[in-house]
Amino acid sequence: MTITIDLRQVVYALADALDLVGVDETAHGKRVGYMAFKCAESLDLGKTARERLFHIGMLHDCGVSSTEEHTHLVEEMLWEGADAHAEIGATLLEGFSYFGEYAPIVRYHHTPWEELRDNGDVDREVAKDANLIFLVDRVDALSAVHYGKDLLQQTGNIRSAIQGYSGTLFSPELVELFMQVSNSEAFWMMLEPPHLQRFLFDMERFTAPQPVSFDKLKQLARIFATIVDAKSHFTFEHSVGVSRLARHLAERSGLPFDTCERIEVAGLLHDLGKLRVPDQVLDKPGPLDADDKLMLHRHSFETYQVLREIEGIEDIALWAAYHHEAPNGQGYPFRRSGEELTQEARIIAVADVFQALAQDRPYRKAMELKQILDLIRQMAAEGRLDSELVSMVTSAPEGCLKLAVS
Repeated sequence: MTITIDLRQVVYALADALDLVGVDETAHGKRVGYMAFKCAESLDLGKTARERLFHIGMLHDCGVSSTEEHTHLVEEMLWEGADAHAEIGATLLEGFSYFGEYAPIVRYHHTPWEELRDNGDVDREVAKDANLIFLVDRVDALSAVHYGKDLLQQTGNIRSAIQGYSGTLFSPELVELFMQVSNSEAFWMMLEPPHLQRFLFDMERFTAPQPVSFDKLKQLARIFATIVDAKSHFTFEHSVGVSRLARHLAERSGLPFDTCERIEVAGLLHDLGKLRVPDQVLDKPGPLDADDKLMLHRHSFETYQVLREIEGIEDIALWAAYHHEAPNGQGYPFRRSGEELTQEARIIAVADVFQALAQDRPYRKAMELKQILDLIRQMAAEGRLDSELVSMVTSAPEGCLKLAVS
């Protein structure tokens, strides 16, 4: 696979995906990234160091996929268990070479300064960077309820609150730095859309491209999938199972190797949009009502909006986004049908349905194989799944089941 992807665009896409967790409260990571960048700028750090802190700020909450956890992040200064998502995020990032150096900073971004300063096992520069992310992260938590309302009127209170934690939660040196950086109205106004969006646009425009190989994109896709599947214990490894089964069906369909590779990635990424679905909808023990269904039906559209920004994977974005479309045109959310649905998109759809039926859900246990086969045959007869692909599954179901849930 010779295609290369721009890592900058992938970072922005991951930040967009993480923003979905907030449902209606978005851009937390981007605001943290902006504030970290401005602090680095005030320290007269070089371009690379500034961009590094900006990216860490955007990705620092990659260990959060639950809307409940996100609510804690933006509504509370401190809470029990705040450090758990930092550990998860660090584990995710350390497995990818380009983000490996971010991992220890993410690991300690909720550790109070009074603990970090005396911890001889933590590098001093790591401790400083982690505490900076912690500080601006908590600034955003204090500011969240004021965006679009009375932020400028509240900046004095926010700054005073941060000063009150000097020497305990935050390094006195960093508190002093923040007080200098935040001593202008412009600093605070940039936190609100559309000004924040313009800052992000400028960052992307003036940052040098950083190409990564398709193999590295596959590694990143597994990080994305892990974040999504962690949202509910009912969806544990759902994306991985869909990815394995989809690749198997692609190979059995005789598709070229490169296409099979891309289908595997589409399977990993197909449910990115579920990060925006509230926990109570995904984990609801009974039937979904009309409003729940509308919320759930947004997720494949959100998947497309995240992935469409990455140049070079336009086909993957569509295959992933179409996984709830149907040959008869009665799927969602784009209502595609017939020839509008490529073989690749149909493969993802069949793999998604099969894997979901073979996995526990809050309203039912995993179905027996015979039940699964009867149901997907019925769906094929009704035009909701591709009949040839369903026949391919039913001709060797045990192997498909092993790929889907092993």
